[in-house]
Amino acid sequence: MPPEKNNLPTLPPRISDAEWTVMKVLWERGSSTLGEVVKELDGRLHWKPRTVQSLIRRLTEKGALAVETVGREFRYAPAVDQNHCQHEESRSFLDRVFNGRLTPFVAGLMEREEVSPADLAALREILAQAEKKLRK
Repeated sequence: MPPEKNNLPTLPPRISDAEWTVMKVLWERGSSTLGEVVKELDGRLHWKPRTVQSLIRRLTEKGALAVETVGREFRYAPAVDQNHCQHEESRSFLDRVFNGRLTPFVAGLMEREEVSPADLAALREILAQAEKKLRK
């Protein structure tokens, strides 16, 4: 008999900063060979192909990438949703650095970073949508 499944969403694996770089390439491309990822990163980073290979291997072991054999090549594709990973990483950062509180984080950024009128308009819209959800 298979184990019972709970309805809780599974957390994506913890992804290091270097692994995020590789994941961004694969989220953008959909799937790629090792050589395609190396070529995509060439010029942006001074990583050797072995470094990229190690990162892809780790991501595959963590379950963040799926691997498929196509002929004599391996094709890698994201096995985790980008939005889900970004949300969990954001939540983890807020919990660790700001005790889970969004206001001090946003206030600190607003005080120290340049904010364009377009950014302010977008933030106002986000806040208006959040207020509507609270009223429901």
